Amino acid sequence: MFNRRKPVLLVLVAMLLLLTAACSNKGKDSDKLTTVKFSEVIRSIFYAPHYVAMSQGFFKDQGLNVDMNTSQGSDKGAAALIAGTADISLVGPETSIYIYNQKGDKTLKVFHQLTSKDGSFLLSREKLDDFKWSDLQGKTIIGWRPGSAPQMVLNSMLIKEQVKDAKVITNLAAPAMAGAFASGQGDFIQLFEPVASTLVKEGKAYYAASLGEAFGPFPETSYVATSDYIKANPKIIQKFTNAVAEGAKWLNTASDADIAKALAPFFEGTPEDLILQSVERYKSQDTWPTNPELTQAQFDTLQNVLIENGVLKSEEKVANMDDIVDMSFVKNIGKSD
Repeated sequence: MFNRRKPVLLVLVAMLLLLTAACSNKGKDSDKLTTVKFSEVIRSIFYAPHYVAMSQGFFKDQGLNVDMNTSQGSDKGAAALIAGTADISLVGPETSIYIYNQKGDKTLKVFHQLTSKDGSFLLSREKLDDFKWSDLQGKTIIGWRPGSAPQMVLNSMLIKEQVKDAKVITNLAAPAMAGAFASGQGDFIQLFEPVASTLVKEGKAYYAASLGEAFGPFPETSYVATSDYIKANPKIIQKFTNAVAEGAKWLNTASDADIAKALAPFFEGTPEDLILQSVERYKSQDTWPTNPELTQAQFDTLQNVLIENGVLKSEEKVANMDDIVDMSFVKNIGKSD
């Protein structure tokens, strides 16, 4: 009886040894990856290229392990960089201007421009067959925090369209905005995808306008790191840039099924059709530039918006864009080491 069991035991031992070796190798492979502490401003399909780079393994292909958290605000994302709790943040590039003008020990630099339009959509409580900006006259709008990119884009649109007496609520935390509107607060709300489409599908709001299409080109969200981190880790910054660029490229050629599968893990509970609808909305307004470079023209537009919104004085304009922008990594995308 013992002899009959012996071959079986030997096989089991061999299998266990192989499994142990496989796990060991897996651990060694993981050890080879460089961890990057990453902070995103909010969770939105507006940043789809980044999530694709994670789900499709483009960061890992570059030797990076991205440890991601959501800061719920560019101010918090910038603070994480200064404090050292984040290596790279996805925030509004205006934060680099704010930090630069504080003349502190650290400065922030933009090294990759992810989006070239505002990513928010204006929704109404009542269905409007032909929305006009004058419809906002005397209405209450749930918007974003003061000084944030979407809040300033909306305010600039109100100024441009000469909308008066519109009350914009700016003291709600981002995660609470949709709930506040659904419970009856406000006549309009400014939201990103897929939250905007979710509210519409639930019958709690109606689509009115795209702020991105209405306002036009605007450098809303950038990858930013401290000057010190970039100087000490140029290879990591280049690899990070390469991975995100690969994610954007993949989005333009992948099938709907593959896109939904790639993004679904980051938006649990969001139906596939809303994910795809959100991606298509952002694609249709040229949200993700094929060349993710922050240009001088975009930088000038950004500073003009900051001045128009009263968060930057004319004399505080950054004269030399290179002081807070480094596009050398974008220019090296696709080049061999």
